[in-house]
Amino acid sequence: MNKVLKYTLIVVAVLAVLWAAAFFIKTNSKSSISYETKKPFISSIEKKSVATGKLVPEEEVEIKPQISGIIEKIYLEEGVEVKSGDLIAVIKVVPNEQSLNQASGRVKTAQLALNNVKLEFERNKLLFEKDVISKQEFDNIKLRYDQAQQDVSNAQADYQIIRKGSAGGSSSANTNIRATVSGTILEIPVEEGDQVIESNNFNDGTTIASIADLKKMIFEGKVDEGEVGKLKVGMPLKVSLGAVDDKEFDAKLRFIAPKGVEETGAVQFKIEGDVVVDEGVMIRAGYSANASFILEKKNDVMVLPEALLQFDKNTDKPYVEVAKGDQQFERKDIEIGISDGVNVEILSGLTENDAVKIWNKTEPIKKGDDEEKTTDEE
Repeated sequence: MNKVLKYTLIVVAVLAVLWAAAFFIKTNSKSSISYETKKPFISSIEKKSVATGKLVPEEEVEIKPQISGIIEKIYLEEGVEVKSGDLIAVIKVVPNEQSLNQASGRVKTAQLALNNVKLEFERNKLLFEKDVISKQEFDNIKLRYDQAQQDVSNAQADYQIIRKGSAGGSSSANTNIRATVSGTILEIPVEEGDQVIESNNFNDGTTIASIADLKKMIFEGKVDEGEVGKLKVGMPLKVSLGAVDDKEFDAKLRFIAPKGVEETGAVQFKIEGDVVVDEGVMIRAGYSANASFILEKKNDVMVLPEALLQFDKNTDKPYVEVAKGDQQFERKDIEIGISDGVNVEILSGLTENDAVKIWNKTEPIKKGDDEEKTTDEE
């Protein structure tokens, strides 16, 4: 009797262990994922690239004074549209003492020479009237007298320019700074009371204002050496501005730099494009911009979503898994062409009837598992 009870208990224990094991396996096993498929399709595909840069005026003119002095009055502000000839500022001339002294000395020297020639002229005039000297000799003396008068006049004019900034001896002692082109004043980097230097052969001079036509803008950017070989002058661009939302401007590539510049280990080439500015849109110089351009385009080719591709760990060559039955797939090596970042061109290895596995699909979370996870977190 004891043996029967003993064997019974052993059988019950074994069954309990088997039941517990089956329950554990059932509750901890994951359901298999049912993979979906997608077929290749015919479409057009474009390979684009983007160049970063900024918008700048096509021509920007700097207004510089022709005489040194101090800014006495500024009449206009930045952002104002001007026409050629409009008065921007007035400069008060402050003469250099050394130059003023030299000019004064030249006036005195010229006056002394004039006085001497005048005496000679008057003396020879009396002799000519008495027919003592010939007319030719008298004409030569008169010529020297006229030249001496002109020398005095020139020396006095130089003295007035240095002293007052005007050959006419204007009492205002200023010079007017006017716009040389029509456009918008971009910048006035000086203030009233600032000292300015004239533009000459040895000095660029102080910039009083910069003017540009904001209706004629160009895009300045840089492209990588791997893409510059695919660009051609005249190709279309699409320019988008960070300051103008949901709007693109048409542009045309006008310049590709023949020499690159190395930046952070990569060679960059400067490009420029003429931008068409729409009426009613306010564009400011220096806006950051991106220009997109089509490097390569193919129409009516077989494409596949790039996310369906897999790559061999050893060769890095692409392949996909094609359905051969219900949830049964086999590997197929393929050859790909250009990509637009979403779809990729299929050159060989697939047909339009092949059903490609969407391999990166994740298993949906069960409601019970989600509730258990939430309870554990709490």
